[in-house]
Amino acid sequence: MKRIIAMCLLLLASMPPALAKVAIGEPAPDFTLPDSNGKTQTLSQFKGKTVVLEWHGTACPYVAKHYGSGNMQKQQQEAAAAGVIWLTVNSSFSRPMGELDAAGANAYMAKRGAQPAAYLMDPQGTVGHLYGARTTPNMFVIDANGVLRYMGAIDSINSTDQADIAKATQYVPQVLAELKAGKPVSVPVTDPYGCSVKYGS
Repeated sequence: MKRIIAMCLLLLASMPPALAKVAIGEPAPDFTLPDSNGKTQTLSQFKGKTVVLEWHGTACPYVAKHYGSGNMQKQQQEAAAAGVIWLTVNSSFSRPMGELDAAGANAYMAKRGAQPAAYLMDPQGTVGHLYGARTTPNMFVIDANGVLRYMGAIDSINSTDQADIAKATQYVPQVLAELKAGKPVSVPVTDPYGCSVKYGS
């Protein structure tokens, strides 16, 4: 029996960090990350405001679908106008799909007219693993009380075709509207689609 337990512990120690440690209706885990401007950002500093987390990859065609069409930028702008804090997170290891340094991230976002409140650098994947982020994009919405209210896809059509955006349900705006109206979130969980987050381990 002791040998079996030891083998199980060894197996657990060799496994990569577990994903999906968050749950709808539970407090969103706090975290601290540097942003692309060298400022430290902590989730709890935004207590009292709704927060959107957007996982981002630089060379992903699914990300390109939403940035190339302006859909992501439009959602960022509308969220900001409503007082929502939008944080874009890059948890990819330093290799293709995560090659941006801080200056590169700023240049990338400026070129596309993106307007998140901050672009967060997570090259070790600590926060990505904490939230179980699987794809780029992968979206999370946290309410003003710090409770996770949505996690999943950006919209309802899994494709890289920009023409599908107009036909799809845009989940984040839908969730934000329901929260603002004091309504229950009608679709709290969906299956995210996109490119896998390229974790270093």
